[in-house]
Amino acid sequence: MPSYSYKAVDKLGRLAIGQVDAFNEVDLEIRLERMGLDLITFRPAAKSTSLFNSKKVSNQDLVMFCFQLEQLSSAGVPLLECLSDLRESSGNPYFQKVLGAVSAEVEGGKMLSQALAEHPGVFSDVFVSLIDAGEQTGQLPVVLNNLFNTIRWQDELMSQTKKLLMYPAFVAVVVMAAVVFLMTYLVPQMVSFLHNMGQALPLNTQILIAVSNAFVNYWWLVIGLPVIVVVALAALIRANPTARYRFDLLKLNLPVTGPILHKIIMARFARYFALMYQTGIPILEAIKICQNIVGNRVVADALARVHAQINAGDSMSESFRNAGLFPQLVVRMIKVGENTGALDKSLLNISYFYDRDVNDAMQKMLKMIEPALTVILGGILAFIMFSVLGPVYDSFSKLKI
Repeated sequence: MPSYSYKAVDKLGRLAIGQVDAFNEVDLEIRLERMGLDLITFRPAAKSTSLFNSKKVSNQDLVMFCFQLEQLSSAGVPLLECLSDLRESSGNPYFQKVLGAVSAEVEGGKMLSQALAEHPGVFSDVFVSLIDAGEQTGQLPVVLNNLFNTIRWQDELMSQTKKLLMYPAFVAVVVMAAVVFLMTYLVPQMVSFLHNMGQALPLNTQILIAVSNAFVNYWWLVIGLPVIVVVALAALIRANPTARYRFDLLKLNLPVTGPILHKIIMARFARYFALMYQTGIPILEAIKICQNIVGNRVVADALARVHAQINAGDSMSESFRNAGLFPQLVVRMIKVGENTGALDKSLLNISYFYDRDVNDAMQKMLKMIEPALTVILGGILAFIMFSVLGPVYDSFSKLKI
């Protein structure tokens, strides 16, 4: 379906500029009329070739969408007017386009959840399911507020993870740049001098010279081979379910990051499960939806086993215990929730505990990474300097004697 950039006016005569998908000019006018706009001019939207103008909606866009829609709907503003205001206030052109299409579909008679479901790349299945449950129970503002808090929590967690990785990535780039410079410029200049001394070179110097020759003569292989390996592994993991399962299992079993990743997945599962339970979504349906939320095939398969056992008549706590992948804290809190009838509170407590543990673990890891990378960089430089200057020092010692 082609896209059109338009200029229109609303019922108060205010100018509105945007972009909407439509089959033709007539369809464009109909869609704008549903949005309360009268078309002035239009033109086919130019397709952007920029890599930075991708069709992407960030978590921050969704956070503001939930917050503003919850505030407006709680104040009694009609849904179509809410969507129109949200579309005009959004700073993301693609999100404006999506909200315009959603508004047109709601104007055409669809429920909000049905309109959101037409855009699965923006609104996930759990998002649509929660909105649908909120519409059915008349608690849409409550659901939007819960979604706002949950997506904001997830965005803050991702931001912390990026901050944790930023420093190591920067140091790694500096280390690699230093190594490449030494191997391609400094070491080759020293090699001729070492050979002219006419003495036997120690093993570490021979290894350094061999590595330097590899950098100089086979730089294309040194650079291209890691890239090819990474791309090939990524394609294999994406195409092969078995490879994806083993890769996800490997991530959970890594010495340092594995436990942190496990806690992040458990916190995400508990928070979304609690949110769906609060909204009134049945437990079996909530568990099935959570399989697509956790982002790990191993945990998703464990949830599938839990779903099958609960469906067969077992209790929730027993089913989670038998799955073998969920920690005792999760099993114990779910059992408490079953006995007290406050499963949502127990699940939120799980999320709170793991969220706190993840934050502490990330801070500790960040403090460990800084000295570790410094030691690694110092070790590399010390090896290079010792391999180069060691023979020179030995030669000068012999001349002195």
